[in-house]
Amino acid sequence: MTARGTASRFLSSVLRNGLGRYVCQLQRLSLAFSADGLSSRGAREYIEEKVVDFAKQNPGVVVYVTPQKCRSPTLVAEYLNGAVREEFIADKTMDEITQLIQKMVNQSGLEIIRIRKPFHTDYPSIQGQWHPFTNKPSVLNVQSLRRPAQQPNKV
Repeated sequence: MTARGTASRFLSSVLRNGLGRYVCQLQRLSLAFSADGLSSRGAREYIEEKVVDFAKQNPGVVVYVTPQKCRSPTLVAEYLNGAVREEFIADKTMDEITQLIQKMVNQSGLEIIRIRKPFHTDYPSIQGQWHPFTNKPSVLNVQSLRRPAQQPNKV
């Protein structure tokens, strides 16, 4: 926690993801719904129409579909780092559930928090951060405006 009262951390990569091949952080997706409840209508439509396509597009994600009697529909996402996120999908449409699942696939499982600053050092300098123009003459930073040479009108 910081003085602002919100959690923050420095920018870091999960499992160095993106340096080699991309590894989807979502490990398991469980969809629990009622077989005949009105609040589970969107979940049933998603299962009937789109769950097979989702499983084909994301072979690294295990999808569990469990019909349970008198249960409000829930979507549980389990990530490689052990994080578990549970979302209630009662009275949501098939498109809203599709967007929610896609959001869960794209996330890393870490909490969404404020990133403090793009750089960090254990030994800060009073001179400021280095950049390519640190020791160069300031004349290089100034651009002169040149007007194009006008050509005489030929008659």
